[in-house]
Amino acid sequence: MSKVKVENLREKVEGNELDLSLSNLTEVPVKELAAVPKATVLDLSCNNLTTLPPEFCTLTHLVKVDLSKNQLVSLPEEIGRLSNLQHLDLYNNKLVRLPLSFSQLKSLKWLDLKDNPLEQSLAKAAGDCLDEKQCRQCSTKVLQHMRFLQEEADKERERRLLKERGKFEFCRWNGKPQRLFRQKCNRSNFTYLLLSSCFRVEQEKKREAKQKEKEAREREAQKKKKAEEKERKRKEYQAQMAALAAQEQQKKKKEEKKKKANQNQDKEKKKASASVPPSKCSLCSRLFSWFLRLLLLLIVGAAAVIAVCQATDLRKEAFCAPVNLYVHEALSWAQDLEVVQQVIQKISDLQA
Repeated sequence: MSKVKVENLREKVEGNELDLSLSNLTEVPVKELAAVPKATVLDLSCNNLTTLPPEFCTLTHLVKVDLSKNQLVSLPEEIGRLSNLQHLDLYNNKLVRLPLSFSQLKSLKWLDLKDNPLEQSLAKAAGDCLDEKQCRQCSTKVLQHMRFLQEEADKERERRLLKERGKFEFCRWNGKPQRLFRQKCNRSNFTYLLLSSCFRVEQEKKREAKQKEKEAREREAQKKKKAEEKERKRKEYQAQMAALAAQEQQKKKKEEKKKKANQNQDKEKKKASASVPPSKCSLCSRLFSWFLRLLLLLIVGAAAVIAVCQATDLRKEAFCAPVNLYVHEALSWAQDLEVVQQVIQKISDLQA
């Protein structure tokens, strides 16, 4: 990173975020970052970083760090000093293992270790990290795994210390405590030291056996708890499905009852309509229809008679004389009406 860019770090800060991605960095400007304590979110993604300096672990104000898409092969042993770190993105690097102090990141809530050549046990604990939930689970499981490795390392260190203490013991020589090899102590002291060493080894074995027994009990309790939780969820699911099935059956029964009731009502209506005799109104309507037909027939007959007596040679016959007289009187009476006169005038105007 050029000197100009380092001097302009304060200008790159937006709120509490400092974006140094895509800057071709090969080392982290720790001193300059320490001078900007308000930048609690640091983005160092897409650079050429291969390692982080030990001084990076003094940036305890950092809450979120993005180191994805770099070339990191290891993390500093003091990484556990970042006590406020909650979000750590290590996607697409070259990490094989994590330092034991990683277990001290008690505030860590989100971790991504995808696309790293992790050792098998660590990769199994990290999981896939394909979404937000899996990354949160990754942080929890990786911390548990690292704590287990830390405990194993502590036990191994204690065993080495006990082994070293078995070689060197305090024994009396000329009334003064001397730290000597067993071979230089007299027989009585050698026997005492050998017995005390065996006693300590036996105690350590008992302690380890108790610890393993306790861990086994805890694992069994967790398995039992998970099985009970799974059984409870299964029963709840079955109860919900049974309730839904009962509701569906009740709906079907109600619909069938409603259909049957409608069918019965339709049948009763048909029976009632078939059994009821024709009412007076129906008789009146029939008589009226017959009357209209008869009247129409009379009108048609009268029109035919008038047409025959007016338009044919039969008008000279005796039976057409009264018909023609009535027609002539009717026409003269109609011509005297004002409305008819207006109609005749309009017809004549149209013909003209």
